Amino acid sequence: MKTLLKNGHIFTEKGFEKRDVFVVDDRLSFSDFSTYDESIDCDSFLLIPGFTDVHVHFREPGFFYKETIKTGTQAAARGGYTAVCTMPNLDPAPSSLEALEKQLEIIRRDAVVKVYPYGTITKEQNGRSELSDMEAMKDFVIAYSDDGKGVQTAERMEEAMRKAKALGKIIVAHCEDESLLEGGYIHKGAYAAAHGHKGICSESEWKQVERDLDLCKKIGARYHVCHISTKETVALVRQAKEDGLPVTCETAPHYLILCEDDLREDGRFKMNPPLRSSADKAALIEGIQDGTIDMIATDHAPHSEEEKSRGLADSAFGIVGLETAFPVLYTFLVKKGILSLETLIERMAIAPRRVFGIEGGYLKEGQIADLAVLDLKASGNVQPDRFLSKGRSTPFAGLEVQGENVMTFVNGKQVYSRR
Repeated sequence: MKTLLKNGHIFTEKGFEKRDVFVVDDRLSFSDFSTYDESIDCDSFLLIPGFTDVHVHFREPGFFYKETIKTGTQAAARGGYTAVCTMPNLDPAPSSLEALEKQLEIIRRDAVVKVYPYGTITKEQNGRSELSDMEAMKDFVIAYSDDGKGVQTAERMEEAMRKAKALGKIIVAHCEDESLLEGGYIHKGAYAAAHGHKGICSESEWKQVERDLDLCKKIGARYHVCHISTKETVALVRQAKEDGLPVTCETAPHYLILCEDDLREDGRFKMNPPLRSSADKAALIEGIQDGTIDMIATDHAPHSEEEKSRGLADSAFGIVGLETAFPVLYTFLVKKGILSLETLIERMAIAPRRVFGIEGGYLKEGQIADLAVLDLKASGNVQPDRFLSKGRSTPFAGLEVQGENVMTFVNGKQVYSRR
């Protein structure tokens, strides 16, 4: 099967180049084939490596009413993602090979993009219990994480880092010291004080990052920090990198676009970590600009409508993001001159693959045909009722945005088209 993507602007290591690309079975080719099975005019579009999200929640097995592998990967394909890494807060949690196999079976059956599951760090996925069966799962998981829970003791994290290092795997940490939470559910800042809400202090995140970086220096394990949200975390990671530690991190679109000043009394503004101060947002943007923050991940975390309808205090933590990430970031960062388009694509498509060892990257001869086709001229507003995800809760609902994914190819097969 040969498909001609004609006259597109393709994203290479040198930047964008206007040229024809052939999808030949599951690979890309710049050769000039005289015959092909299909031709698609991409004259006004960008062809880029498919986005890769290292932090999504697809809720299956265990919580299919929130999301499934099928609906989650369909949402990913619509957003231009060709690979995702699924967090382990499932039932059963993937803390053993037997439990993991239940998820792998669904992935093999239903996924329309590539799905790389995490195994848990602790057996109960609670940040406290004994370690999971990390060795048995090592060939089937992308890394280890207890996302949703921070590993609560230095002793347990040290044990996990040593084990992961021996297995050649990454520890992916949700950093949250539960002793500092005090029942909070939004940022402990001006909005919480003015509206009588219980706040989550920034220290609950960065103190655990600080602890883990000390362990990383001691052990030399590869360490990745999830969804960073505070200026202190940015500074800690920047220093760790300057010190040569094998440390990477991510943040999410909502932390780069919004802050506590944008909060509303609505569950769609509740996530963990919470939207922080404007100073934190500015530090995160600087971190994306200078490379301290390696990548942007969505933390796509769908819940039922009922679970998100209880206001800030009582709604479940989490929002969806796969179908809005690129248009929101393009509109509010690239169009405003905060980031270049090339930097945005690098943070969403290239860096995640490089850090986590996922096949693909800049478009070139022989590269795997995992790509997205973007229309930067498309515009509209965010309409949650049109999402392919089961989740509908997003703080970006109703916003006018520009930029849209037109087509997604995985292994050379078209898995999404807006037509």
